[in-house]
Amino acid sequence: MKWPLTPPLVALSWLLALASMASADRMVQSTSLNTCQADSGFSASLFHVVFTPSNGSATINIIAISSVEGYVVFDLTLNIYGYRAIRTTVNPCGTNMRGLCPMASGKINQVFSIPIGVEQANKNIPGIAYTIPDLDATARVFVNKTDTGESVACVEADFSNGKTVDLVAVKWATAIITLLGLLSAALLSGLGHINAAAHLSANTLSLFGYFQAQAILGLTGVHMPPIAQAWTQDFVWSMGIIRVGWMQRVFKWYQRATGGTPATLFDVLRTASVQVQKRSLDLAEGVVKRSNVQLSTGSYVVYGIQRVAFRARIESTNVFMTGQTFFYVLVVFSTLALIMAKFVLDGLVRQKWIKAERFLEFRNGWLSILKGILFRITLLAAPAMTILCLWEFTQVDSPAEVVIAVFLLGGMCGTLGWAAIKIIAIARRSITMHQNPAYILYADPLTLNTWGFLYIQFRASAYYYLMPMLAYTVVKALFVSLSQHNGTVQAIALFIIEIAALISASVLRPWMDKSTNSFNIAICVMNVLNAIFLFIFTNVVDAPAIVVGVTGVVLFIANAAFSLVLLIMVLISSILVFWRKNPDNRYQFMADDRGSFMKSQTQVNATTELDALGVIARGNE
Repeated sequence: MKWPLTPPLVALSWLLALASMASADRMVQSTSLNTCQADSGFSASLFHVVFTPSNGSATINIIAISSVEGYVVFDLTLNIYGYRAIRTTVNPCGTNMRGLCPMASGKINQVFSIPIGVEQANKNIPGIAYTIPDLDATARVFVNKTDTGESVACVEADFSNGKTVDLVAVKWATAIITLLGLLSAALLSGLGHINAAAHLSANTLSLFGYFQAQAILGLTGVHMPPIAQAWTQDFVWSMGIIRVGWMQRVFKWYQRATGGTPATLFDVLRTASVQVQKRSLDLAEGVVKRSNVQLSTGSYVVYGIQRVAFRARIESTNVFMTGQTFFYVLVVFSTLALIMAKFVLDGLVRQKWIKAERFLEFRNGWLSILKGILFRITLLAAPAMTILCLWEFTQVDSPAEVVIAVFLLGGMCGTLGWAAIKIIAIARRSITMHQNPAYILYADPLTLNTWGFLYIQFRASAYYYLMPMLAYTVVKALFVSLSQHNGTVQAIALFIIEIAALISASVLRPWMDKSTNSFNIAICVMNVLNAIFLFIFTNVVDAPAIVVGVTGVVLFIANAAFSLVLLIMVLISSILVFWRKNPDNRYQFMADDRGSFMKSQTQVNATTELDALGVIARGNE
């Protein structure tokens, strides 16, 4: 059978050989073939190549159209992390494959294998091509006319070795440790150890915010190296982007029922390729307002939030519904868990299995505590929900979803804005009446239980700092959600925003004590570094390609090391506090006099016992 093979196809197969080593458990693959010049004479809607050294061949599945005719040569280039590893010219007339000399135009729809010289491959490419995760390697082929040297086609393919840092284990580990920190803080608070609970809660929530900041990097429209994409994907769970199969089916049904049209990208993967947007493709083929962008070749391109959704195996039209659903799930679960804890503890007291004064503050003020927890959950979800709601306005997945986004965004911003204003009003009233903002904020149990979750991590004199935090969240969300088509604008805006946040944190030092300030300022520094990395990825300064490739590796190493340190700190704190007789002694007491205005349950018990002894000593009993 005569196959209408083209020079780019043979060239890419040859490059696969150069990127291989003779090992049974190793492989190199590419899943999309992209055009890299206007009016390219070769384009593919589906391209999947897998090279396995065990059998010394490349298996190719391709659906493409070629308009190249006549005698040609092709110019081959292989870049690894921006470094040009191979540059060579191949004359197809020197091969034994039919249909290449001369070339003939036609349609290709074939699945076949091409023999590869393994020894030659081992000699050209080092073994790290098989071991380093999220390999950043790109092969580019220019097809040139033999007589004139004119380039009539250009195609390129990104390669992967199947290894990645986008791991389920990382997602679960970070989520579990974060949850452990929050549960430990809640238990300490219930036991009356307010100081220890406040410190552990503040650090855990700052860690969660750092995870969200990394996920937001991945949501930008900037083209990032593969390892940076994979690393930021590890934290999209903190934005509520979590795939549950049956939920996705429900969301599609809801969209159809409310006048929307669900995306079907995953339904066409067998007949079309999906590629990640690169600078050469930016708006080149008329990026549409919503859904996935389909190029004239029949393949699809994803970027920004769509890219994150694709990697999470979620249709882009389901992202908003997925995020908001997990917000509701968290609210409902937290409410039910708190109500259940209230009734269980009351039952244990009635059965006299625990002392009546145990968890007394929680059992008496559980309703105000529930309100405070809901405020805290709303604050935690604000970055994700603000981004997704604003993005939904640009996508219009269905009229009903837009209405939901309007009410959700308005309700969330209104609630948190009102809470910030309320806290400022209470603090100012306390200053007027008692010359100290901490008095009413911490002496009144109702105020502390309801609003304390929003200000307890700050020193009393920085009661206003919730307002700048909300402004930071909203402004950041505006650029991330509404500037998806312009990664450069996003990168510059995020750099300015993070610099402002770092200066604010360093100058004002609003958190409760020195250690908590250091913890949060360190996170701000990392956020600034990540913004710088993001700007480098845009390559607006036309830096060498190797700079961008190496920066992706540096981003992964720096954030992985920093995340590990923070996770260990939170994990150790969550465990060690229960080994101490009085966990509050592990942390220094704040200098804002809050401790003198509020009493933990331990202090209440001690005071009660002393009063009882005094009564006995006076002979009044």
